[in-house]
Amino acid sequence: MSTDQAAGWAHRLPPTPTAVHDSWAWTIARPAELTAARNELRRSLASGTLPSGADEDDMDRLLLAFEELASNGLRHSGAPVHVRVDGCDGGWLVDVSDALPDHPPVPAVDRDPALGGLGLHLIARLSTAFGWAADGPRKHVWAALVPAG
Repeated sequence: MSTDQAAGWAHRLPPTPTAVHDSWAWTIARPAELTAARNELRRSLASGTLPSGADEDDMDRLLLAFEELASNGLRHSGAPVHVRVDGCDGGWLVDVSDALPDHPPVPAVDRDPALGGLGLHLIARLSTAFGWAADGPRKHVWAALVPAG
């Protein structure tokens, strides 16, 4: 796959989060582990402090981004994937890395939704910034989300 195939999905390093309040990290090798990690993140968010201005809809957007990015990594990039979520004053940064740095993400923007594969396009629409970058032996696919309110 060439970088040209990833057109529309920005090739850039994720931002460095500032004023991090909460961080979560998982190594996920199977779909059941992804479900468990999503449930753990939901419980943590529900019992913790959300970023300023965030509400339940923002939390749902984060959980959707988390699940779509991580499941895409599992499905297309081989297991395991490393997933990190940083909660900071400005929102959340979701970073999913895999061991296939030479395979850029390919958003399926022109695919029939019935065929699936629209997760990366959806994340791009939900987030304020998104991208991917190869960093040594790993590829990072990330999204930054801020509260809509």
